[in-house]
Amino acid sequence: MLVATWNVNSLKARMPRVEPWLEEVRPDVLCLQETKMAAEAFPTSAFTDLGYESTHHGEGRWNGVAILSRVGLDDPFDGFARGIEPDPDARLVSATCGGVRVHSVYVPNGREVDHDHYHYKLSWLSRLREHLSATSDPSAPVVVAGDWNIAPEDQDVWDRAAFEGATHVTEREREALTNVKDWGLIDTFRQRHPGPGLYSYYDYQAGRFHKREGIRIDFVLSTSVLAERCVLDVVDRNGRKGTKPSDHCPVLALYRDPVT
Repeated sequence: MLVATWNVNSLKARMPRVEPWLEEVRPDVLCLQETKMAAEAFPTSAFTDLGYESTHHGEGRWNGVAILSRVGLDDPFDGFARGIEPDPDARLVSATCGGVRVHSVYVPNGREVDHDHYHYKLSWLSRLREHLSATSDPSAPVVVAGDWNIAPEDQDVWDRAAFEGATHVTEREREALTNVKDWGLIDTFRQRHPGPGLYSYYDYQAGRFHKREGIRIDFVLSTSVLAERCVLDVVDRNGRKGTKPSDHCPVLALYRDPVT
């Protein structure tokens, strides 16, 4: 099973990029973030024509998450599990695809350290951990993929000094991410690529992409039953090239013979 995640930074603007990418790469599952679409605007029929079932949790101009699958899509669910403080934004959608419970996440940015949005980000990650405990079993095949808006380590940013005093690299954010992973999720990309220099996000400004001045904030995490079968982890830089790209690259993980 080939699983991908991609923050498209407006699906309407990026459909001319997404459709040919799907035809070329043919992931079994694609998690999307920042669709920036209301439910009625989501291009369900276009994805159906490409062989994908889909579920979308959107709100219009901001946020928005989706899952596309060509291996089946069952039990879709928007947001956090019942009993957990609801999220006002469209940042989480879940579904079962080919026997794997998939969660597409768009973690809040945080804006500035100690800003209200920063504390919302920490709370959101805590509630994500609750959601996983309420809906999934870490011994089962589970994937949580998306834009996490956190660089887990200093080597996940092109220049740590450039982020001094900024979000995405603070200890509190990293601890909140670690708490989610401690539920039972593994970052197979970092296991496979232990060194620096591989990033998923490049700001549009200052030629960051061509200078390779990026950060790694998009990743596919999986439970051990899948992680032990992961045979490939890739950042698709080609997805960031060309005309009108998203500022994020697609990130992919390939699992051999997933346990269902």
